[in-house]
Amino acid sequence: MTPHSPPFFTEPNAECLPLRIRPRLDSWERGGHPDQVRLEEYLVHVQEIVQPRLERTPGPRVLRLDVVLPGSVPLLEHHDLDNYLFPLVKRISRDSGCHFASVWGTKSHAGTPRLCLDRARPATSRPVFGHTYEVSTTASAESPAYKEQIADQLGSAVPLRDGPVSLHLGFCVGPRRWWPNLWKPTIDALERILGGTTPTSRWHPRDGRIVQLGMHCRIDRSLGNDVVIRVDADPATVEGTT
Repeated sequence: MTPHSPPFFTEPNAECLPLRIRPRLDSWERGGHPDQVRLEEYLVHVQEIVQPRLERTPGPRVLRLDVVLPGSVPLLEHHDLDNYLFPLVKRISRDSGCHFASVWGTKSHAGTPRLCLDRARPATSRPVFGHTYEVSTTASAESPAYKEQIADQLGSAVPLRDGPVSLHLGFCVGPRRWWPNLWKPTIDALERILGGTTPTSRWHPRDGRIVQLGMHCRIDRSLGNDVVIRVDADPATVEGTT
C-alpha cells in the first residue's frame, strides 16, 4: 500500500448549541423498544436545532458532542463516546445530505450537554501524543479480518496506564467507504492500547475510559477499499473521575 497521511482537524470554534434532551446511546433493540423511542426523540430534537447551522456552515464540516453524565454514573465505565456519535452523525448525514470531515466527542460530570458545528480546518501542526501508531487494513469493516489486521500491527504497542484517555483516529479511505462504519471496529481492535474487559474474549477494549474522542477523515480515490489509520492516544485529565 502506498503511504498516505491521515488528517487531523482542529476542534470547532463556533458557538455551541445547548441540548434540551440529553444525548442518547445507539440502540440495537427492536423498533418500538423504549430505548429506540428515546433515541428517536433525541435525534429529532438535534436535527431541528442543528439544521439552521448546517445551512450556513460551508463544508467540510466538523462536529463535537459534549455528553454530561449524572454524578452517580461512573465516567470511565460504558457510555462509549462512539456509541453516542454514530447515530447522531448517521441521522444528520441522512436527513441533510451533509458529511463530516471530523467528529469529536467528550464526556464529563460537569457542564451542559452541547453540540458544536463548524467548518473543518486542518491543524497547522499536528499535536504530539505519547502513543502514536499507523496501521492499515484491506478488509471489510464487518469482518473479523478488519480487527485482526489492525490488532496484529499493534503487537508492540505500549498499553496506556489506568484512568481517562484521549484518543484520536485519523482515517484515509477510498470513496466507496462510509467512514463512520469504521469507528467501532477500529476501537474494538485497540485492546493492546486500552486494555481489555474480558480476558477470555477478544474485541472488548476498555473504551469506556475514553473521555475525549476525535476522529478525522480524508478521502483518497487512489485507495480503493484500503484504509490507512493513524492512532494517537494519551492519558487525559478529568476532574472527579470515578
